[in-house]
Amino acid sequence: MKEILILLIFFTTISVANEPIKPIPLHVDYNYQKAKLGYFLYMDPRLSSTGKISCATCHDLDKGGADPRKTSVSAGVNGKKGSSNAPTVFNSYFGFRQFWNGRAKDLQAQASGPMHNPVEMGMNNQKIQKYLRGNKFYTKEFDLIYHKKPMPKDAIDAIAEFEKALFTPNCKFDRYLRKQTKLSTKEAKGYKLFKTLGCITCHNGVNIGDNSFQKIGVIYPYKWEKNIPDRYALTHNPNDKNVFKVPTLRNIMLSAPYFHDGSAKNIKDALNQMAYHNLGLILTDSEIDELTAFFKTLTGKKPTILKRLSK
Repeated sequence: MKEILILLIFFTTISVANEPIKPIPLHVDYNYQKAKLGYFLYMDPRLSSTGKISCATCHDLDKGGADPRKTSVSAGVNGKKGSSNAPTVFNSYFGFRQFWNGRAKDLQAQASGPMHNPVEMGMNNQKIQKYLRGNKFYTKEFDLIYHKKPMPKDAIDAIAEFEKALFTPNCKFDRYLRKQTKLSTKEAKGYKLFKTLGCITCHNGVNIGDNSFQKIGVIYPYKWEKNIPDRYALTHNPNDKNVFKVPTLRNIMLSAPYFHDGSAKNIKDALNQMAYHNLGLILTDSEIDELTAFFKTLTGKKPTILKRLSK
């Protein structure tokens, strides 16, 4: 029996190794107590200057970890409008950089950004510390976990730990990669088309994207609002104009609208635009149906930590 199990694991590993997409790990190590504290901080609107905006305002855990609005219009402090579409926070731990132009190197840097952004939460470290130390619940929790009074950097650390726990394993496609299920005819055609069209060139790896920067408008120029910072805003390299981080396709059916500017209202619109601007192709209705069927297999299970916290 032991030998058979070893052979099954070996051949499953070979199968997965031959695919450009890798399944999300079934387990990610994280500190549950920190993550639990991070959840309360993530959901707390009092960590904004108006007391009305939380991390969850733009990254809704019930809506694919993203924002169903084109940009977070009403979420901005004092009604200020955000410049870009808020990407999903689910599986962001697997991303190689954070934000559309990759200006944050990890989840800690990302969590700190919106909180200190005057257009988003509009806080500073002094205000954050004053609020946390004036809250009996947080004072107790920080003492238990960090063994000291609440500090802004530790609050950021806890939020990042919670976000690390927001992974969505065991989607149908992951189970297919592990030889635990089969794809339907339409799903299999969609995956084959996804590879033959060249989508797989940018959308690959564990997060099916989220691991490189690419230009939008490779074949035909893509027009977008120039107030959204691209890679050029950081590097000042002319080659980085219109270059953004490739988004993850995991849970893609839950996170509309799409693109950095939220201009694609639905998956059909997104497929048509990407095929035209980056591949120079016009997709047929049957091709869109097949690709959509494949995308539906990428919806993973609800993060375990959210189930634990809801009990």
